[in-house]
Amino acid sequence: MDQRDLERMLADLPLGQIRYFPKVGSTNDLASRFAQAGAPDLSLVVADEQIAGRGRLNRRWVTFPGAGLAFSLVLRPENLPIETSSRSDAWDRHTNLSRLTALGALSVCETLNEALPAMLPAQIKWPNDVIATRRKLAGVLVEINWSGDQMKSAILGVGVNVTPQAVPPENELDFPATCVEEVIGKTVDRWSLLHAMLNNLLEWRERLPTETFMHAWQGRLAFRGEWVQITTDSGAPAETIDELEGQVIGINPDGSLRLRLRTGEVTSLQFGEIRLRQIDRPSK
Repeated sequence: MDQRDLERMLADLPLGQIRYFPKVGSTNDLASRFAQAGAPDLSLVVADEQIAGRGRLNRRWVTFPGAGLAFSLVLRPENLPIETSSRSDAWDRHTNLSRLTALGALSVCETLNEALPAMLPAQIKWPNDVIATRRKLAGVLVEINWSGDQMKSAILGVGVNVTPQAVPPENELDFPATCVEEVIGKTVDRWSLLHAMLNNLLEWRERLPTETFMHAWQGRLAFRGEWVQITTDSGAPAETIDELEGQVIGINPDGSLRLRLRTGEVTSLQFGEIRLRQIDRPSK
């Protein structure tokens, strides 16, 4: 793959400018600089190898050459069908960030589920991962660029493990991992996968504020109806719950996770880094 091949392959999609790199630190960082330099809506940065990619709380995400997908899209607020004019309202800020994160995750899910058996669907592990066979195979990171109170751009970054070589060693994982080829059971063309994911993302972007989007997000939510153990990262706000067990009920319109606690109380988790661990049953 090179710049010309990528442009040719994606020519049928209404993207902005396209940039391909054999090796980068972070596609999100490059896309952010690209946006600050005036890149139009839906401009795309793609890398074959990414050595300093990151997930939530700057966790490391490495994309090995020939083994995965690493790409970032520039999203301009004037082209998003959601309220992005001001960051003065924390509710709107969180809602928009959550929906854009879900947009990336849902696009990955929809693409994979076109190839996966019905009994092995890809699902969204709240808030920003995609899992299949209860193992992580993709992650999404959305970062916002502000100028005062005005949102200038959102950078939607996606990393996907495609081949077995993309899966990190077990001692480096905080959640079991897998790859697309292992789940599907056959070799996958990474670039065809990229095209399909971008196509799905473009279609779902127009539905961001709709009930159809929420229904699809709810339908792909992992662990729904199951009891899980949830702990917040040490960097989470003090007012959030440190550790609890709860039954996953669904997603609120603002993107927060609804849980039923052992007491029967229903609560919502919105902020902080959440780790989900499935448990067989509520503890006694």
